[in-house]
Amino acid sequence: MNRVYNMDCIKAMKKMKDNEFDLAIVDVPYGIGEDGLKNHSRVKIAKPKFYTPKSWDKEPPKQEYFNELFRVSKNQIIFGANHFIERINKNSSCWIVWDKDNGDSDFADCELAWTSFKTAVRKYKFRWNGLLQENMKNKEFRIHPTQKPVALYKWLLTNYAKQGDKILDTHLGSGSSRIACYDLGFDFVGYELDKDYFDAQEKRFERHINQQGMFDKEENYDFA
Repeated sequence: MNRVYNMDCIKAMKKMKDNEFDLAIVDVPYGIGEDGLKNHSRVKIAKPKFYTPKSWDKEPPKQEYFNELFRVSKNQIIFGANHFIERINKNSSCWIVWDKDNGDSDFADCELAWTSFKTAVRKYKFRWNGLLQENMKNKEFRIHPTQKPVALYKWLLTNYAKQGDKILDTHLGSGSSRIACYDLGFDFVGYELDKDYFDAQEKRFERHINQQGMFDKEENYDFA
């Protein structure tokens, strides 16, 4: 199952059952202005070409969002929670540190994610600095100003989910979480309010599964 919806995630969650999802991995607005308009003005080497700059990162979600998120999911991984921890209001021994290996830039060296898990703090290093990425052979085109690499989501799923889990993403954005779940075989449901971003991730997902199909055909081709 891999389903996505262009709609308000709070309205959707209000119709869900308690603990309907095993794990929610969400990258909500941080409320620090790191949206398309700000990034567009800060990037000096190359301007974004694959998304429309917009202003949306004005504040994090309301308390109502977090109440619903914790109700419908058994476990959560929430990026950017260091900016709005008072709205989560729960301690955690297991924070995720994503080391972006930014080098000399004015962007954050790392991003933090709060989790509901009881294990220790963990760090994942994956370069994500404008045109420079960890995996330059399989470079990802940016279609969203706060896009995260598919590899990051795959690492999270490998370490914090188990086969058969149902995954929720309330702020789909670029669709990296969707691609990761598709590749690893997880049931997935995602929501994105913005129509332009929703359409962009739809095209990205279609390109990805079409490419996967081409590779499968090549691997199964009988050269005899």
